Amino acid sequence: MSGIFLLKEERRMKRIAIQGIKGSYHDIAAHQFFENEDIELICCSTFEQVFEEMSNDRTVIGMAAIENTIAGSLLHNYELLRDSGATIIGEHKLHISHSIMCLPEDNWEDITEVNSHPVALMQCRDFLNRHPEMKVVECDDTAGSAENISRKELRGHAAICSKYAAPLYGMKVLQEGIETNKHNYTRFLVFCNPQRANLLRDIRQTNKASLVFSLPHEEGSLSQVLSILSFYKLNLTKIQSLPIIGKEWQYMFYIDLTFGNYTRYTQGIDAIIPLTQELKILGEYTDGKQSL
Repeated sequence: MSGIFLLKEERRMKRIAIQGIKGSYHDIAAHQFFENEDIELICCSTFEQVFEEMSNDRTVIGMAAIENTIAGSLLHNYELLRDSGATIIGEHKLHISHSIMCLPEDNWEDITEVNSHPVALMQCRDFLNRHPEMKVVECDDTAGSAENISRKELRGHAAICSKYAAPLYGMKVLQEGIETNKHNYTRFLVFCNPQRANLLRDIRQTNKASLVFSLPHEEGSLSQVLSILSFYKLNLTKIQSLPIIGKEWQYMFYIDLTFGNYTRYTQGIDAIIPLTQELKILGEYTDGKQSL
């Protein structure tokens, strides 16, 4: 019976909640992750709304950025994920390349203001420094800045976002690849209601896990955990600490592990449980491919 349910789940159009609008990097990541599948996007203005959509409808799948190779981790999304009770079922690593675009009637000499998300603006700092005549204005979304310029017909305004947003909003690309560092990647997590996790992932291909736990405020508590993980040959690919509100100098630790043997992984988890507090497995999934 489980095979029949899995087949039905695969054929059903998936509804994906993302932060941002069509043409955003979340949109691109969702279509790449669910390549060759029919998906319906639920475009949200905030990450909080992404998790609200999942809470209101257990069939909705969420997708959210968790870290960028230049800007670092999106710390608040770690908390949202833990508090939501959702289960991670996959990840995608998207190459981020920014373009500057404007209305079709405008050209370089017409641009007096450039709009985008503050992270995108930071990632294009060298380009913007070469164009001091452009006033830089922060917006809530990359593709949203292009949509706003198009909808309001803002002459003299330009947006920094993905080139894929240009045809969606009738914009003209002035220049592609304006980001300072070309090795710019964002890692996105895909998550869902825990009851549906096994219908949306292939557990046989699982080789990565995300955990969160706290530790006793004692000397050497973290090193003991790391030593055990090393003993079981579990590769620690990321560790992120966040303060526990109301408990000064105590932290929640979020870690990512990769492994080649699932049994050895479960043995390692069992071994660290007595040393940790509030340990929770956020998800077990397949290490995501990196887009070009």
